[in-house]
Amino acid sequence: MKVLITGGCGFIGSNFIRYFTGKHPRFKILNIDKLTYAGNLENLKGFSKRENYHFIKADICNLSRTKSLFKKFRPDAVINFAAETHVDRSIVKPNLFLRTNFLGVGNLLNLCLDFGVKKFLQVSTDEVYGSITKGSFREDSLLTPSSPYAASKAGADGLVMAYHKTYGLPVIITRSSNNYGPYQFPEKFIPLAILNAIVHRPIPIYGSGMNVRDWIYVEDNCAAIDEILVKGKIGEIYNIASKCEKNNLQVIKTLLKISGIDKFQIVHIEDRPGHDQRYSLSTAKIKKHLGWEPHVSFISGIKKTVAWYRQNKTWLENTQTGAYRSFYKKYYSRLGLYD
Repeated sequence: MKVLITGGCGFIGSNFIRYFTGKHPRFKILNIDKLTYAGNLENLKGFSKRENYHFIKADICNLSRTKSLFKKFRPDAVINFAAETHVDRSIVKPNLFLRTNFLGVGNLLNLCLDFGVKKFLQVSTDEVYGSITKGSFREDSLLTPSSPYAASKAGADGLVMAYHKTYGLPVIITRSSNNYGPYQFPEKFIPLAILNAIVHRPIPIYGSGMNVRDWIYVEDNCAAIDEILVKGKIGEIYNIASKCEKNNLQVIKTLLKISGIDKFQIVHIEDRPGHDQRYSLSTAKIKKHLGWEPHVSFISGIKKTVAWYRQNKTWLENTQTGAYRSFYKKYYSRLGLYD
């Protein structure tokens, strides 16, 4: 099988390629990635030597360039990880998210039609559902996104399903809860907290810190996506979660305890606009139809994550680029969190 993976140099994409190539060594993989600030070739260091793996720098919004790659590679399946994902950035630059997350997906769908791709898997997010006070969202729940990022992903999900219903394109959508683990760019909550703790910088938390998320170790999500790609039913949506709900303060305290850091400062900052209070996904469907369940507990996953960042300080230092610094200096400097 020939599989084209978009956004494979990002956090989840690179972890998936590591998992997927190990699980299916005979599959041929083409990874295309725009290599934005969060797309890092170091995430797949050494993979260029593998015979079944090839990387090409490309932007899914560039239709002619992407079409040439489809024409040359002729993929059997396409897995789309390519996306702008950081909510804070979507509030500042929403058009960037609309371009990649919606228009870029439209390009991929049209190319999949043109080249007869047998399966298109769209990697989405639990944020498309919005916030829920009690209970958990099912795959058929109403989508009520709160941020430009979530709205761009919800729009893409609608487009994917429309191409299935209108043109018969064989599609599947996955929606996972909050991922954490190795290779996550330190703008997201957990790696940012680890970085700040390591350099003795205050750890910022929005509002009261009581916002609840369901946390899943990235390798568990990768295993679920693999299972869905191989065995999932065409035209279906699958939630992926670990049923490990914790508020942000609980996450920070667990992380710091495991890190052995006694002296730290948590700074409560002004809440961001449209901040969802709680995410929760029902995973009854994927368990019933595919038998998937997560295997990594939160404590085990956090231990692995903290250990990885401590053992990969060079990788962490290399992420401290202008893109990272300029955004966060502007975003947090008025709060006295950065020098």
